[in-house]
Parts: sequence; structure tokens; C-alpha cells
Amino acid sequence: MTEATSPVTGEEMQTVTTADGTEIAFKRTGSGPPLVLVYGNGDVHKFWEEGGVLPAFADHYTVYAIERRGRGESGDAAGYELEREVEDVAAVVEAIDEPVTLLGHSGGALYSLETALRTDNLRNLILYEPPIPVGNNELDIAEEITEMRTLVDHGENEQALVLFVRDIAGLPPDELDALRSAPIWQDMVDAAHTLPRELQTIREYEFKATRFADVTTPTLLLSGSESPPLYKDATEAVYDALLNSRIVTFEGEQHMAMHTASDRFIDEVRTFIRESN
Repeated sequence: MTEATSPVTGEEMQTVTTADGTEIAFKRTGSGPPLVLVYGNGDVHKFWEEGGVLPAFADHYTVYAIERRGRGESGDAAGYELEREVEDVAAVVEAIDEPVTLLGHSGGALYSLETALRTDNLRNLILYEPPIPVGNNELDIAEEITEMRTLVDHGENEQALVLFVRDIAGLPPDELDALRSAPIWQDMVDAAHTLPRELQTIREYEFKATRFADVTTPTLLLSGSESPPLYKDATEAVYDALLNSRIVTFEGEQHMAMHTASDRFIDEVRTFIRESN
């Protein structure tokens, strides 16, 4: 059972209480059919404001930009598991009184994919490159996770975040430099303490296509033509597992087309929502 609460009049953030009693915040804005946004590991809800993505969506949808647990205004709890992230997303989706479009990026795409097994309140599903190791790909990041934990323990959150963005997420130097100069960077640094635990559970995740055999939600899978093989192969694996899915590839882009090709990203999302309803 979840309980949605509204803030004091005039505030933008609202909260929902999840199964383990944690309050998860989300920013609600715009008007129209509901669109729930779930960012990936290393980010915060303001991620969606870069490149004008959230304002563009808010012109057509009621947007719910989730702040994931342990970050920003959201609460946290002991005993972290990937399942808790999924329950958080499901709690927000279930608190909305009509079927939603659920859009997740990277780790957020994985949590959104799993949410499709836990709620009937989805109209559409949009997943941008979930970090699922399939085929010959391995998420061999044990040493990086250990190093990040050490950095966080010594209060060096920024160095831990740089390590993640550069060595794990694989952002090229120009995109990393742009990110470090963006207004969102300090918020990401403040939330970097959650990264080691999140990455550890993703590293341990096992994708089993048969679990999704009954998922019929119309699904758009987004991928960059220049993304690392792990992301592209994961996208193909999810496509094979979901009966009602299709792939759109952003030519010349990588893992962050919502920032590097925002107009194309926004157009693909809006077109899919319009054509699948």
C-alpha cells in the first residue's frame, strides 16, 4: 500500500510513501497525460531539465520526475537492494489515477523494466539503454566499485563521481567536461555516496527473458549508434524479450542523446506516445 502526500501550496515537490516506509520525492509539473521519468545512476531529478527536456514534455504531459532514494529530498533506508528502487518507481506509478507512460534512462531503464512486472498502471514503456550484461558482455566493475567506496568514505564524492562517469558510464571527455560545467553537477556530487551500492546490485542482476513473456505494454527502446556494445546488446535482448516493442537508434549519438540531441530525443518520445495511444 502506498500513500501519496502533497506539499505545502506553492512547492513543486510531492512525495509518496513506499512499501518499506521510505518517502520518495518527485517533481510534478505540466498538464496532460501522465509521464513518469526515472533517471539513471549518478544523476538527480534535475537531469531531465538539461537540454530543455522536462519543459518540452511539460507542455504536453503531466510530468512526474522521480528523485530516487538517498538523493535530494527523497528518504532512504537500511538494507539497500535493487528491488527497493523498483518498488519506489512502482509506488509513484500506482499513486497516479490513470495509466502512465514510464520513461527510464540507464539504471532508471532497468528499474522501469522491472516495474512493468509489478504494476498494471502502465500505458507505455520507454527504455533508454538499461545496463544489463548479456551475451559476451560483462559488467566487470568490482575494482571500480571498491575504489568509489574508498573515495566516498574519505569524503571525495566528486572524484568518485568522475570515476563513475568516465570509467563506467563511458562518457567521452567532451561530454564529461560539459557535464562538470552544468548546474546539475554539484547535486550529482552530493548524491554520489549512493553509487557504489547501486552499481553493486546492478552488477549482480541477472536478466531472464522468460520473466517478461507476459508483458504486452507498448515499449519503445532507445539506443545510440555509438554506444558501447553492452548498452546496444542489452537493448537488443530486451527487444527480443518484449513482444510489443521496437527500437529507435540515434545515429551518431551515445548514451546521453537526451542532452546531446535533445530535439530528436523529445520528438521520438512524443511521436511514440502519440502513435501508441
